[in-house]
Amino acid sequence: MERREDAELAPYATRSYPAHRRLEEPDCGLRTPFQRDRDRIVHSKAFRRLKHKTHVFVAPVGDHYRTRLTHTLEVTQVARTIARALGLNEDLVEAICLGHDLGHTPFGHIGEKVLNECLDARGAGHFWHNENSLRIVDVLEGDGAGLNLTAEVRNGILAHSWRAKAPVTAEGMVMRMGDRIAYINADIDDAIRAGLLAKEDLPREPIAVLGETGPRRIDKLVHDLVEHSAAAGEIVQGEEARAAMDALRDFMFANVYLGPEVTRQGERIEYAIRTLFDHYCEHPEQIPDSIPPSDSVELRVTDYISGMTDSFCTNQFVALTVPTAFNQ
Repeated sequence: MERREDAELAPYATRSYPAHRRLEEPDCGLRTPFQRDRDRIVHSKAFRRLKHKTHVFVAPVGDHYRTRLTHTLEVTQVARTIARALGLNEDLVEAICLGHDLGHTPFGHIGEKVLNECLDARGAGHFWHNENSLRIVDVLEGDGAGLNLTAEVRNGILAHSWRAKAPVTAEGMVMRMGDRIAYINADIDDAIRAGLLAKEDLPREPIAVLGETGPRRIDKLVHDLVEHSAAAGEIVQGEEARAAMDALRDFMFANVYLGPEVTRQGERIEYAIRTLFDHYCEHPEQIPDSIPPSDSVELRVTDYISGMTDSFCTNQFVALTVPTAFNQ
């Protein structure tokens, strides 16, 4: 496997060996270290919970809206396509992609915002989902032992957010770019399906550059990224395509992510999560033993709430606030 990587991978691709883990392990005769990381992530409880976590639209009526799990799979597909075309380590890209959003809260970025505000109000730190994703694979999974992932996968998970430092590997940067390519176009598709946007509402200039449909835009952005990266020897988007993608992202923030429908739902979600946070801070004995001990009550409460699915969070809120006679 080492000889094959040396023969097939690009010079700036990350090699699978030697494995850089916090705790040394013997190598597997069938799988590379990054393949083993991928498998550990896929078989984790946090990964299974992604199917019941909001991506953007809360409790949508319909079977075709993205969840956090389907978003993760779409990002993985986009990023692996880019990695293969550039001769990068697909196994590393795949492991990072599959693990990048494990730390997302119930109800997507709304939940992230509320937990961050709850911690800040108590002087207990902050909450960013990328840091929480790393905490899950390092501390919370494996019954508190973590998954002992490689340093390259751990860095890619932490650095997938654009507010974090750039990834240390080309594969991590591919994941970061693939995430943005995937979610912007998927969210446009879901917003149109939900009736929040019409195709005619989309800004004309970036659409003229990238294409009229989501698949065409993704195809254009992937080709552009591969062509410019191959020429530059690093992961870069062409200026025209980057500007068009940024314009679409700005449009989505103004009209969907921070729009009236999401804001209306956000007020209810904020109340529910704040109620749960305050309650468990006052009654930490009610937190299940499956949540490992932490340095503070607030952090342990955050570990518990951030791991909840949308439905579990809702049920806990109802059980706490609605009289039993009315909750049957």
